Amino acid sequence: MNTSTQSNAGTAQRSTVKPLEGLVVVTLEQALAAPLATSRLADMGARVIKVERAEGDFARGYDGAANGEASYFVWTNRGKESIVLDFKQEGDRRVLDAILAKADVFVQNLAPGALARVGLDSDTLRAAHPRLITCDISGYGTGNAASNLKAYDMLVQCETGLAGITGVPEACGRIGVSICDIGAGLNATIGILSAIAQRDRTGKGCGVAVSLFDGAADWMTVPYVHEVYGSGAPTRQGLQHPSIAPYAAYGTNDGASVVISIQNEREWANFCLHFLGQPNFAQDERFCSNNVRVQNKDELNNLIGEAFARKDLAQATSALEKANTAYGQVRTVREMSSHPALRKWPMAVNGKDLNLIAPPVQTPWDEGRFTPSPKLNQHGAAVRAEFAIEVGNETTA
Repeated sequence: MNTSTQSNAGTAQRSTVKPLEGLVVVTLEQALAAPLATSRLADMGARVIKVERAEGDFARGYDGAANGEASYFVWTNRGKESIVLDFKQEGDRRVLDAILAKADVFVQNLAPGALARVGLDSDTLRAAHPRLITCDISGYGTGNAASNLKAYDMLVQCETGLAGITGVPEACGRIGVSICDIGAGLNATIGILSAIAQRDRTGKGCGVAVSLFDGAADWMTVPYVHEVYGSGAPTRQGLQHPSIAPYAAYGTNDGASVVISIQNEREWANFCLHFLGQPNFAQDERFCSNNVRVQNKDELNNLIGEAFARKDLAQATSALEKANTAYGQVRTVREMSSHPALRKWPMAVNGKDLNLIAPPVQTPWDEGRFTPSPKLNQHGAAVRAEFAIEVGNETTA
C-alpha cells in the first residue's frame, strides 16, 4: 500500500504523477536534518516509512505551538508513515529487515557508529541490497578528530565561523533559524536525488553522506577566501553589508526600519536624485564609487539616515520606488505572516486546519494541501501486516 496515494485525497484527480511515486524510503531519523530531507521526498510522491523508538522522535516534544503538536515535527514529517520498532529485538528486527528488502532509499542521522554496532550501517545494507541507496547525515563527517562530537545547530554555527561573522560589532549572533540542520537536510535531498538518477543509469544503488559542518562550511567559502587569501574575513556588521554601500538598514520617523541596496552607479545616481534630493552626491569624491562609499561608510550612513528620519514608512517606500531603489522592510514574524508574497497551504492538525507555509518549489503536481504528519506508531499495525511478519512480542507505542 503506497500511502502517497492512500493519504492524499486529490491523487486520483491529478493529471500529473508525482516524480517519486512508487519509491519506498525507510528512515531512522530524529530532530530536523533527516526529517526535512525525507519530507521533501514525500512531497515528491515517495512513500516514507519513519521508524521510531517507543518514545518517538524527540522533536515531537519540542513545543506545542501547532495546535498541540510540535512546530518542527509537523513541518518536517508531513505525508509519512510512523511505525515503532525496537530493532535490537529479534521480532522487530525481522520487520525492519523485511521493509529494507523492498526499500529504494535508507536515510539515517543517528549517533556515529550506532547502526554499525547492530549491523544496519549503510555499507552492510547495500551489500545485502545492491539497489538500495543509503544516505548518512552526521554532524562533522567521518574519519576526523571531530567526528564523534555531538552536533546541534548552534554549535555548528559556532564551529564553522558562521556565528563569528553574524551579529553586531559588540557580539556574535545566532542565525534565528536552525540553518545548519536545514542546509544538511536540503543537501541530503540533492544527494539522494542524484543517487536515484545514477541508479537509473547503472542499476546499482550507492551511498551518499552529508554533514551539518560541510554544508555550513560551503556557505562560508567567500569569508574563507577573504581570510586565507585576501585581507581578512568580513567583520560583524549587523544589518549592513561589509563590502557594498549603501546596503544597510535605516529608520523612518514612525519607527519602521528599511534596508536599501545599491548595486551600481546608475542606481546610486537615481537614489541621490529622487530620494536624497542631492544629485551632486553621485559625483562627490566621497561617494562616487562603491569602493569610496565603503571607505566613507559612516559619513554616508549619517546622510542617508537623516533623509530617512524625515520620512515615515509610506513616504520612504514611495520615494524608493520612484528612485527604482531595491528595498526591504525589516519585518517582524507577525508582519511576515501577512506578507503579500507568502503562500500557505492548510494542514489538519488534531482536527483543525492550520494554514502553514507552502513548499518553496512550485510544481505541476502540487495539491494545495499538506498531508498531516503521523501520530506515533499510527501505521505500525498496517505496515506489519503488509510485510507479512508475525511477531510474538510486538512493540507498541
